[in-house]
Amino acid sequence: MKTRLVLASCLAFASAACGSDDPLAPGAGDNQGNGTSTLFVSGRASAEPRTPNTQVETDFTTDFSVEVRLNDAPVTTGTVTVSSRFGTTNLTFQADNNRWEGSAPDYDEVYALDVISGADEVRNVIVDGPDIHHITSPTAGASLDSAIANDLKWDRDEPADVITFRTDKIDRITITDTGTYSMGPGTLKAEKDKSVENSLELRRTNHTVPRGAVAGSEFSVTIENSLDVLAQPNPAL
Repeated sequence: MKTRLVLASCLAFASAACGSDDPLAPGAGDNQGNGTSTLFVSGRASAEPRTPNTQVETDFTTDFSVEVRLNDAPVTTGTVTVSSRFGTTNLTFQADNNRWEGSAPDYDEVYALDVISGADEVRNVIVDGPDIHHITSPTAGASLDSAIANDLKWDRDEPADVITFRTDKIDRITITDTGTYSMGPGTLKAEKDKSVENSLELRRTNHTVPRGAVAGSEFSVTIENSLDVLAQPNPAL
């Protein structure tokens, strides 16, 4: 963690010294990039926490998955890389699902995608991902009455393009990234005579459309955070 913070400080100092902004710094914004307009590219960077409801960027692992097609055929050769302030990850083609995949430690928030296969390419597609969100209510391990509405609250700096919510009872639903959501009766899985553990999960996503790719292409950055609560026994079941 200390090494990471020192590196971040050095990068910030260098940027200020040369008088230019770092395009991979949080808050720098998206870049649709450029390319030959011949490749279909559908990619995502997905960060999941190793520690429940963490606020620390080093407590995440970020997985990368990119589908690349040329004339509707999978592209299996070339290079697909995802870069951040702290390094570049070279993805490997996986024949079982026809996707380029890899992973990196931490959540760096801003990621750049480059795809090169012979004369075909999509370069410098940057997504300024969501900041780390933190669930503030309920607290981990809280005992909730599943028969009534319960407030879900979270802290975040800026609203994401898309936010989804799920529990062990309900599939993922899209909500509004306002920082609060009312979980209606029946949102939590419950039993008649004992408490039941439920995971509350929020997933926030920012995305952009690559300018130099064919129609339907997209690159997105997603961060997830979650915590567990208990649904009280519900005698009415």
